[in-house]
Amino acid sequence: MKRIKQSPKKWIISFGLLALILAVYPAARSNAGRMKPLLTAAGERLALLSALSELPDTAADLLEVRFSGAAIPSAPEAADLPAAPDPPSAKPEAVSSSAPEEPPAPPESSAEPPTESLSDEKEKPAPPEIPAAYRGPMLEEDLSGIPSKNYLSLSPAGYLRNYTKLSFEDIEEVLQTPCAVSVGDNTQPQVLIYHTHATEAFERYDSDTYDTRNNWRSTDNNMNMVAVGNALAKSLEENGINVLHDTTQHDYPSYNGAYERSAQTIAGYREQYPTLQVLLDVHRDAIDRDGTLVRPVTTIDGKKAAQLMIIAPCDDGTMDIPNWRENLRFAAAIQSRAEQDFARLMRPVFFCYRKYNLDKTPASLLLEFGSHGNTLEECEYTASLVGKSIAAVLHELQ
Repeated sequence: MKRIKQSPKKWIISFGLLALILAVYPAARSNAGRMKPLLTAAGERLALLSALSELPDTAADLLEVRFSGAAIPSAPEAADLPAAPDPPSAKPEAVSSSAPEEPPAPPESSAEPPTESLSDEKEKPAPPEIPAAYRGPMLEEDLSGIPSKNYLSLSPAGYLRNYTKLSFEDIEEVLQTPCAVSVGDNTQPQVLIYHTHATEAFERYDSDTYDTRNNWRSTDNNMNMVAVGNALAKSLEENGINVLHDTTQHDYPSYNGAYERSAQTIAGYREQYPTLQVLLDVHRDAIDRDGTLVRPVTTIDGKKAAQLMIIAPCDDGTMDIPNWRENLRFAAAIQSRAEQDFARLMRPVFFCYRKYNLDKTPASLLLEFGSHGNTLEECEYTASLVGKSIAAVLHELQ
């Protein structure tokens, strides 16, 4: 009778099976529930070892190499579980204002929005979902003013909000004299548009909520005040006004000192063009009521437009603005014309003791297009509208 030779590897495998059973069995009896994952894995290993014992030596060698890193899994311990995510930090404190303020400079490391201009006429994606912890309310309001003791009615239209010591009678007396700003003809530049705070930006979406993590700043000139200035310049030029548009970002990388830097820009242009009189500093406002963003908006020809506020200076003897009366007359002329052309487009003129480089010429004004709650499209639309009204006033002054 031929004797069958037994492989030493099979004896080793058989011995391993027996040792594994003896090791697992006591623990399985004492703690059957918790050992279920272990028993399942052990059963899989037993099946594997059993198969190995029946395979030729070469096949067994291959399988041993393939599964050499396998291990019997243990039940997860609490320390192995992933930690719960940290809760979001408290909502940042927002700044409320109705005129340009001096907030800290935007961090240079802040991610910028895409370079695509919001003015492109194409379908926009749906607003992203904002986590509840960072979601703030947005409120649309008509801030064009109503007849009251707080607003002076201008003739023939519009309002003025008085933040000076002058009475309404004093102001009306100033406005009885016609505006005498001289802009010449359009063979020479008539208007300089510039931006002391060029990086001021807007909400990306027309929504009733906003993301409190937004800083409403952008160095992308397709997304910030330069884009609004472009729309205003285009409208003025289409209506026969010779325009210069300076796109310098005077507030970047440092916000502090922006007005000093824009004053230097103005001086450079006036040295090159001595007859230049009309200086328009284009901004946007920031209106926050205890965490609720207020969005000044109206509807013109079925389309939303950001309401515009003109800031005109007054001098109480300490401001060194000798021509403030002419600045006020110019502001009132634009306010009245725009309100006649586009009812409720304008917020009341903000008449105050603030300089803002408005002392440079008798026709220097600061224009606030909407607020940080408005969209860029709304502000560009307003710029295209008010450009027509400003052009009409300037043609009358030629």
